[in-house]
Amino acid sequence: MEYVYAALILNESGEEINEDNLTDVLDAAGVDVEESRVKALVAALEDVDIDEAVEEAAAAPAAAGAAAGGAAGAAADEGDEAAEEEEGESDVPDTTDEDDDEDEDAGGEGLGELFG
Repeated sequence: MEYVYAALILNESGEEINEDNLTDVLDAAGVDVEESRVKALVAALEDVDIDEAVEEAAAAPAAAGAAAGGAAGAAADEGDEAAEEEEGESDVPDTTDEDDDEDEDAGGEGLGELFG
């Protein structure tokens, strides 16, 4: 994990992510540096836009949270309707079967985003 953090520090400070710079950051942090890991990370990040990758990673939990929040709100609405029906005050037609299908589809979208 330290290697990735070092790469993020270099990216944030506007420095080039290369073997020398990565090794310097890791040495400064007191990490016992393995050259093979440094080379592998530099090669892996060669064609990666780190800023874009960080933005996408930050957006994924927000999308999953929104899907979960929407499902929770729908469940609360169904609970309110059920309480009204028990009291005999509901004038709303029963569409819970249709709502359930839509809620299940919406909840799955967030998970699909997480797992590709």
